[in-house]
Amino acid sequence: MPESKKSTNPDSGSDSGRVYHTACTGAALATAQAHEREEDITLFGSCFCPFVQRVWVAFEVLGVPYKVYEVDPYKKPKELLEVSPKGLVPGLRFNRYHPPRSLNESSVILEFLEDLAATTTKRSILPPVTNPYARGLVRLQADHVNRSLVPAFYRYLQAQDEGKQIEAGREFHASLEGLVKLLERAEREIALGPDAAGVSGEGETRMLRKGLGLWVPGETELGWVDVVAGPWLFRAKVVLPHYRGFRLPEGERFNAWLTRLFEHPAFKATCSTEQLYLDSYERYAFNRPNTSMVATAINEGRALP
Repeated sequence: MPESKKSTNPDSGSDSGRVYHTACTGAALATAQAHEREEDITLFGSCFCPFVQRVWVAFEVLGVPYKVYEVDPYKKPKELLEVSPKGLVPGLRFNRYHPPRSLNESSVILEFLEDLAATTTKRSILPPVTNPYARGLVRLQADHVNRSLVPAFYRYLQAQDEGKQIEAGREFHASLEGLVKLLERAEREIALGPDAAGVSGEGETRMLRKGLGLWVPGETELGWVDVVAGPWLFRAKVVLPHYRGFRLPEGERFNAWLTRLFEHPAFKATCSTEQLYLDSYERYAFNRPNTSMVATAINEGRALP
């Protein structure tokens, strides 16, 4: 994967005091409005939050009915604290129980939705249970996203010193390279490996590739890593060029993957307009005090909350 290109943006040199948004815009607004009626599951979320978006995409892909409830996570309303003790989004409330039950933490919610869909909508973003090795490989990809790519994104965006920005930019680029290597491994060992040699028809080919995601040419279904990584890749495309002059690495396979991902209907349906992200992430770019619990954890060198 070629080295990323750098550029400067003269409009991003000073903190203009933009504030984060509290309501979706664009396609995400239309999707939220389509999910205003009561359902058994309520998704508590915030329009700018990538942890929320990964869960929101999963709802769309898996076809599980839900209601959207947008909250301001920095004001931590009582309704949010009842489903997420730290006041973090996303959170789920299960309304059919009395009193209602709840879940929080995006990774936990994704696993729950996958299990729920297995017995209801019969959809999945994981490889089939009959291919446990493929499921293990995509979970390795997700682990890399959570442990490496996500914190590297915030370290890069929050770095103020030029030297630290350069160092953090290299770290973020390396995390992207690491993810690509894991994607290539899964494709090589599953879709192109010994098992693929014995495939006799298109149906078997599709089943072998199922859950590996849009990295695989010709695939049209989102996979686990697309859902887990996509929100940060999208913000890297929108936010990092503006505030850090960063350009995502260029390469035919990488570019094709991102194009398929960002244009996928389920992903596009959860994206607001670019201005919403530029406004909402300015506070990270200038590392304002009390920006968020995530920002504080990065500043203090701790694991993300």
